[in-house]
Amino acid sequence: MTDRTMPSVRLGETGPETSVQGLGCMGMSFGYGPADAEQSRAALERAFDLGVTLYDTADAYGAGDNERFLAPFFKAHRDDVVIATKFALSIPPDDPGKRIIRNDAPYIRQAVEDSLKRLDVDVIDLYYMHRRDVNVPLEETVGVMAGLVREGKVKHLGLSEVTAEELHTAHAVHPIAAVQSEWSLFSRDIEAQVVPAARELGVGLVPYSPLGRGFLTGAFTDAAKELTDGDFRRSQPRFTGDNAAANAALLEPVRRVAEAHGATLGQVALAWVHQRAAVHGLAVVPIPGTRKADRVTENVGAAHLVLTDEELALLEPIAAQVAGDRYADMTFTSAGREQ
Repeated sequence: MTDRTMPSVRLGETGPETSVQGLGCMGMSFGYGPADAEQSRAALERAFDLGVTLYDTADAYGAGDNERFLAPFFKAHRDDVVIATKFALSIPPDDPGKRIIRNDAPYIRQAVEDSLKRLDVDVIDLYYMHRRDVNVPLEETVGVMAGLVREGKVKHLGLSEVTAEELHTAHAVHPIAAVQSEWSLFSRDIEAQVVPAARELGVGLVPYSPLGRGFLTGAFTDAAKELTDGDFRRSQPRFTGDNAAANAALLEPVRRVAEAHGATLGQVALAWVHQRAAVHGLAVVPIPGTRKADRVTENVGAAHLVLTDEELALLEPIAAQVAGDRYADMTFTSAGREQ
């Protein structure tokens, strides 16, 4: 039976209407070690049954494999889902493990055609610039993206990991529906400049990794010791060694709040992100990623969990105490360019 009762919100003043929580699909094909295709398909269907309408992917996830994997699901539910994908991380044919940031016009035009083909759709609902190539004027990049809207290949535009200044520049060229950046109890750098800019411009926020890539759920405490060789979290500074040990200790107040609600750590972390919408006065649609149907159910439950002012105050100090950056190289993030 389908229960499509999740609340909805509009991303941006003229952007798509989506469920207040989406689903990050990267891990179904890339990044977190081996995935079970049957389990992932079950997770997708469970999300759909629970009213999730926003599904997030990118051409770089598994060199297009994630888009191909999602295509049958999208085809079965095309009228009821919002498809979000991205361009900018080019993969050299002779080095599939490498990513080169490209924002140039020829690349974008080829990337959108390739994504449309892999997704087996006529139009992409929300098309993001995945990362910023500072060697290409942003006005040129967004101008090309705007052309894709005029041509009917894309409905709405998004940007990922941009600074407040870059968001203003882009929005002046064409309305931006959403900014996708990391935002969680552990990662709050966007609150300084990006979030106020988004509120001012009427742009929605789509937080990725709202569960701290699983760390906030207590799923692991040291990536180097507990995760497989193919898991890229092993290379992220805050998840290994002394940093991991220090950060694991920061989960204690999350546990206390979870116990008070009979909830999980992950649900509390997600509820905190959801409540950023009211705190900052803008649309916020987190996209927790998972490959399991039961985790989808758990995550969706967080959309209905309301934390008290006292509980929010208890969680407030966590981010400032986190040890280690969220990436080994922060130059590709908004925070890295706002120094």
